[in-house]
Amino acid sequence: MAAKSEPIISVVPNDEGKEKFKNSENAAFYRRQIQGPNLEYRLLLDSLVLAEKGARLELLEDGTKTRLLLSLTPCKSDTVRIVIDEIRPIKTRYRVPDVLTGEPPSEQLRVESKTKDSVTLSWSSGRHQVRMWHFPFRLEVLCDQEVIVTFNSKDKLWFESLQNKPSKLEDDKNSLWRETFRNFEDIKANGPSSLGADFCLHGFQHVYGLPQHADRLRLRDTSDGEPYRLYNLDVFAADLYCRLGLYGSVPLIVAHKPDRTVGVFWLNASDTFINIQYSPSDPRDGETPPVKRRRLRPQTDAQTDVHWLSESGVIDCTILLGPAPQQLFRQYAELTGYQAMPPLFSLGYHQCRWNYNDEADVKAVDAGFDRHEIPYDVIWLDIEHTDGKRYFTWDPALFPKPAALQQHLEKKKRKMVVISDPHIKVDPDWPLYREARDGGHFVKDREGQIFRGTCWPGESSYLDFSCPETRAWYSRCHSFDKYKGSTASLFVWNDMNEPSVFNGPEQTMPKDAVHHGGWEHRELHNLYGFYQHMATADGLMSRSGGSERPFVLTRSFFAGSQRLGAIWTGDNVATWEYLKISLPMVLTLSLTGIAFCGADVGGFVKDPDPELLVRWYQAGALQPFFRGHSANDTKRREPWLFGEEVTAAIRTAIQQRYCLLPFWYTLFHFAHTAGLPPVRPLWVEFPREESTFTEDNQYMIGGALLACPVTEPGAQTVKVLLPGYDEIWYDISSAKTYKGGKSLSLPVNLDTVPVFQRGGSVVCRSTGSGTCTADYQKLPLDVTVALNSQASADGELYLDDGHSFQYRDKKAFSLRRFSMASGRLLCRSASEEGRFDCDTVVQSVSIMGVKSKPTTANVHVPGAKSVSASFEFLEACCKLKLNNLNVRVTMDWDIQIN
Repeated sequence: MAAKSEPIISVVPNDEGKEKFKNSENAAFYRRQIQGPNLEYRLLLDSLVLAEKGARLELLEDGTKTRLLLSLTPCKSDTVRIVIDEIRPIKTRYRVPDVLTGEPPSEQLRVESKTKDSVTLSWSSGRHQVRMWHFPFRLEVLCDQEVIVTFNSKDKLWFESLQNKPSKLEDDKNSLWRETFRNFEDIKANGPSSLGADFCLHGFQHVYGLPQHADRLRLRDTSDGEPYRLYNLDVFAADLYCRLGLYGSVPLIVAHKPDRTVGVFWLNASDTFINIQYSPSDPRDGETPPVKRRRLRPQTDAQTDVHWLSESGVIDCTILLGPAPQQLFRQYAELTGYQAMPPLFSLGYHQCRWNYNDEADVKAVDAGFDRHEIPYDVIWLDIEHTDGKRYFTWDPALFPKPAALQQHLEKKKRKMVVISDPHIKVDPDWPLYREARDGGHFVKDREGQIFRGTCWPGESSYLDFSCPETRAWYSRCHSFDKYKGSTASLFVWNDMNEPSVFNGPEQTMPKDAVHHGGWEHRELHNLYGFYQHMATADGLMSRSGGSERPFVLTRSFFAGSQRLGAIWTGDNVATWEYLKISLPMVLTLSLTGIAFCGADVGGFVKDPDPELLVRWYQAGALQPFFRGHSANDTKRREPWLFGEEVTAAIRTAIQQRYCLLPFWYTLFHFAHTAGLPPVRPLWVEFPREESTFTEDNQYMIGGALLACPVTEPGAQTVKVLLPGYDEIWYDISSAKTYKGGKSLSLPVNLDTVPVFQRGGSVVCRSTGSGTCTADYQKLPLDVTVALNSQASADGELYLDDGHSFQYRDKKAFSLRRFSMASGRLLCRSASEEGRFDCDTVVQSVSIMGVKSKPTTANVHVPGAKSVSASFEFLEACCKLKLNNLNVRVTMDWDIQIN
């Protein structure tokens, strides 16, 4: 651990520190549920109705006489949806819209068996069943007669009915209708409306998910402390290993054991707490792999209990049955959408600062990258680029010619991103404010007046993105004729969209503010940023007539945000601990569908020392979203300001990222089409190896590369776990071979980035150098084949134009497969439907794991004579390199090595 350093000064004016945020004790609905009474529901078996889309039954709680309606829907993708609502609420309860991408095709249920105590329903082949017990109510989901998940196993089902407001509220500051936190009063329009439920995950001892928290990959047992909270908040420089809410929320838990992966998706956008209890309790809580304990206690005893508690809405949860991790990813993507296919430039390096001072500063930084031969694609402008923090404007003195500035960058095939926050400065002289006010586009307070709070511009009102008309209006604000000074190479960054309200409760919007349709903010708080992201992405698509892919980065997010663009982990700090925690944070996001994610390189606040900066660039280059960012009170930290050794190390890290772009782009194709995250915890690829289940310092990039970034100061060695007893691993820098199933201690210096290629895989890289992704797109490829113990390997390469939707609308893409067996490497099409002609050639093929020097290597292109290829054999590391091949990657060809 690094020594304690100076306190961090908040960037928020008059910040009151972490005390402004609630813990569970401060949330009345949480206290009510935890303190009881313990309710016991009975399932009225005679009320069973089998319909086209599942089953409906009634639940009754004898003490309170609460009657609820349970709907059960099994879906064709091996998921089971459970919805519970009041049978006859006095008004409609809020159900989260716009997150699910449609009704998944449902299965017809049939009664398998029925007794006086229970009913068992099955569907399709009968592999899966649901067994429901009359009293106490239980709902078990079975696969092949084994109970996988039990709903309400501990009688935590809780459902507060909506009530009519009494004529006079009690004076008590904390009645059921009124809640006070610090000096903020929250008046509930419908009275207490909270709900809760528990799930038992049988046989599981490892659960993951629930971003966003600055915490380990495996979720911790909460019995001895705070629950995990999902409530989107602007938490500057968040405490590490803390379970309080951060900027975004995905209410998905993923549980894994050697033979199965399952998920529970809790579709609720209100303030939510989650308790997790492992049984048998884990004495070290995830610090050590539980391999030793397994010998003493059979795994069948293990279980994890998950208790969800939400402030409002209905119970709407989906159980994802896997059973493999890859199947679970697809099941979740089918529910909430697949990762958007990013434009290629956005996978390059992004240079950001709060703030680049003016047009001359932007041009100087841009020129600095060229002068130091460091590729980059995008330069970013923070809030100071605007005219007085009015978004969609430019400071007339500092950025007088914004379109010309963008054209200057575009000549070099580079882009610009500007910030656009959801608060609108209260300024009746500003046409955009007047348009929003007169169009009814602002959130209201509980009295029905336009809500006002403070943020960067001072007094502000907040756009109501939950309203489709407001989203459409905001989308039009991005058109070239309305957004003066914008061009097609300008993209957008949504920040402060939790929303951040400097003078609000918990620095956000009061829960009793009112949105479109009369819904209170409490119902949809966690959707606010998701909706701004949606409107912004739509605006960027619309300005091109729907032909160009947008790029929008958002700070706040929810389930489904993956369909809209990228997210980052928020305001981090330039310390080694923050570098280290960025790895599990990115892995957790990746597991829960948010595949295009990353952490600010170098830390947003405070000044990194040169070693930390280098290590952060090396780590950031191995994460999906790669951006350097820094706050206005930090020293400038462009990569060339720290001496030639540091510049060279950063240049190498960024260049290696650019060379690997064909591989990254291919991984994003599979995220977009199959839901597979580009970066994955080790256990996703090695699901039976328990030593991987708690590993969060290293991870897989696709199925082919294992990355172990150096995250300790002064490191001279790094411990690397190479999983898979029958695997072979190759150090990509030395081509040295290692057997799997063991840990190794790898010597490192400042230039070392431990990355290993898995035997049996093929990875494509660009060869040569350039200034941005557009240059690298034209470069020839090197295909690196890593042989496994059977001397075979395969892998894919995806190609399209990198910017438009023609891959989708006109099938203008090419998916190629490289496969090697018996000394023969084939390049073939891996997709029947795509067609994309490009001039990209394979210049060289490197094969690792070749035991002896071959005599000949012949290249055969159908319809042409075989030609022999020149090659060199490096005996010391068993590597064969074929050179000067010049074969087009979109054509079929093969190479025979004798």
